[in-house]
Amino acid sequence: MSEKNHYIIDLKRLPIGTHSFDITLDDEFIKSLEKTEILGGKVECKATLNLREEDYRLDIAVQGTVFVVCDRCLDPMPLEINDEQEIWSDEEEEENAINSPLSTLDLSWLAYEIVSINIPLVHSHQAGECNTQMELLLHDHLCDEPDPDVDD
Repeated sequence: MSEKNHYIIDLKRLPIGTHSFDITLDDEFIKSLEKTEILGGKVECKATLNLREEDYRLDIAVQGTVFVVCDRCLDPMPLEINDEQEIWSDEEEEENAINSPLSTLDLSWLAYEIVSINIPLVHSHQAGECNTQMELLLHDHLCDEPDPDVDD
């Protein structure tokens, strides 16, 4: 089994009960993805799967640091990630969630999605931490004149 498929869990083959998984999302995993705003990082994930006859509950906790591009100076910046999510199988969607043909869980992808939703829409360094050359360039291009189209 390849490392990429290591965290794909086949629910049909797993015995009923509670199962724990430790996952690390690192630079190698992030680089294997296409079109991600995450440049790299390391996030430790702990997943607990409570598998029952007809459904399951998955708890995933993620904690670590990822690097994204600062929207202001375009340099890489670290973002701390710390979140927990609970995922339940949806029996209404599938007649029998465990025995359906789609009864696998990709834990690394679910963990990545949790990391992704924790990245703010706008991310920038704290005041004074941006690239100084870019700060000067931005300052040179600031428009201090009021917009003539805006009514007072």
